Amino acid sequence: MTSTRFGRVITAMVTPFTEEGQVDYAMAEKLAAHLINQGSDALVVCGTTGESPTLSWDEEYELFRAVQSAAAGRAKVIAGTGSNSTSEAIAATQKAAKLGLDGSLQVVPYYNKPPQEGLYQHFKAIAEACPDLPLMLYNVPGRTSCNLLPETVIRLAAISNIVAIKEASGNLDQAAQIRCGVDDHFEIYSGDDSLTLPLMSVGAQGVVSVASHLVGPQMQAMIQAFLAGRTQEAIDLHLKLFPLFRVLFCDTNPLPVKTALILQGWRLGSFRPPLSPLNPALTKQLTQVLKDLALL
Repeated sequence: MTSTRFGRVITAMVTPFTEEGQVDYAMAEKLAAHLINQGSDALVVCGTTGESPTLSWDEEYELFRAVQSAAAGRAKVIAGTGSNSTSEAIAATQKAAKLGLDGSLQVVPYYNKPPQEGLYQHFKAIAEACPDLPLMLYNVPGRTSCNLLPETVIRLAAISNIVAIKEASGNLDQAAQIRCGVDDHFEIYSGDDSLTLPLMSVGAQGVVSVASHLVGPQMQAMIQAFLAGRTQEAIDLHLKLFPLFRVLFCDTNPLPVKTALILQGWRLGSFRPPLSPLNPALTKQLTQVLKDLALL
């Protein structure tokens, strides 16, 4: 596949807050513009990294508008409108679709642990309710306690506007099985920065990234080197960035990446409860990795 619908590096954006804990929409626009300038082809707004569980639907809608304004056609904007309630996911996705966004990220329903047929019917219902909006499935069993199996993904890929998956199971065999069973137009994105290169070796198109907040150009360079057949260059970049990939998940995402951005001088507020600031020992560890990579 030489071109992609959403690009190669998709950044799952953090959500800035004011010191009083309100969403800072102006800062969200500023951060979005910065990420695009640093190589992001697309931005996921109100995903896990954006603390979506603690945002209201109204806040999410305003964030979609703010980031869309900042992107100004220079990058795709993908709305995180998934839910463990099918009716809520449909309503949120329909509202986002009216803004003319480029896609929607649909997480596997969490907590209620539906069977595979339930998952199929859930995503099918959302797709049918929003036929003009491309949907990206999001499989992250570590958070949802429910794995979207390759067989179900392959069934869903036959629906015209289900066009991609963010695969964060950590299982390369699972990604390869999906690749074998779908056509070339269905795109697979790594949901883990550290697995971007391994997953591309079995047919993924790119990454929905956390690290690209900090190393967007390097992520693009690694992917483009791999695509151009410069495999050793891609491996070298992967290994150079690997300590960052690891430390950004030393605690619950988005605690480390948001802390890293704050250390760089971004005024992003703090975290909404029940999340709490990164502890001092881990902040020290994170700071050292950032210094080692000349990011501070």
